Amino acid sequence: MAIILDHVNYIYDADTAMSHTALSDVCLQIPDGQFIGLIGHTGSGKSTLIQHLNGLEKPTSGNVYYNGQDINDSDYDKKTLRSKVGLVFQYPEHQLFEVDCFSDVCFGPKNLGLDKKEIELRAYEALKMVGLPDEYFYQSPFDLSGGQKRRVAIAGVLAMKPEVLILDEPTAGLDPKGRDEILGLIKDLHDKMGITVVLVSHSMEDVANYVDRIIVMNKGKVAFDDIPKKIFAHYKELEQIGLAAPQVTYVMQELAAEGIPVNTDATTLEEAKAEILRAFGK
Repeated sequence: MAIILDHVNYIYDADTAMSHTALSDVCLQIPDGQFIGLIGHTGSGKSTLIQHLNGLEKPTSGNVYYNGQDINDSDYDKKTLRSKVGLVFQYPEHQLFEVDCFSDVCFGPKNLGLDKKEIELRAYEALKMVGLPDEYFYQSPFDLSGGQKRRVAIAGVLAMKPEVLILDEPTAGLDPKGRDEILGLIKDLHDKMGITVVLVSHSMEDVANYVDRIIVMNKGKVAFDDIPKKIFAHYKELEQIGLAAPQVTYVMQELAAEGIPVNTDATTLEEAKAEILRAFGK
């Protein structure tokens, strides 16, 4: 079991008049190799939660374990942890700072104390993995499009050869084509590398086609935790906490309400198409 959160609580500005609870009694297990969607509206606690997974934040109470070790023990090596549990921030500008893309991706492996040849090999492989064209390798990352910046930010984490890849709102601000490209890239990386992926989003539509499991956060607590089909069956409860199921869910529910004998748990367009054709005997 790669990551375990055991009754984790986190209070911002504890012991002050401004204190407020961001996480409340969160218990989760994140096994190796799973593709997880972490969903919640703004202020639900999802971003605070992922910062606990690689030790950027320490629980007010409770424990976080990585491969059986408490990451907040005084003698735990958090530098190694952050090479194994990589976090890609919502805004790539927050982690891009070198003069060119290649140098930026070299930064992480360089901090691991690797030799120059290994550092550059890792950077090259990571940039190729994310599909950044060679002609951009030696351009400033700040001259790139939003989607290209995200590719470079992801490459910077991949160059560390992580076992867990966490992405905070990786499609924020992108147009539909850019969103599909980034989500397709993440899915491809998961399938090829077999690493654990935690994809943070406020959009069910973004994750419906990709993830194995969805964790829904609300007011610092885990509201739902299940496979997508079972999560979307709670579409009315999701609406009450400010979230919406994918459009496919609503279409299938409306068809069923009209007396058309469709199975309402379809979560993708392909599943919906097959179910509708079946219902009409085609």
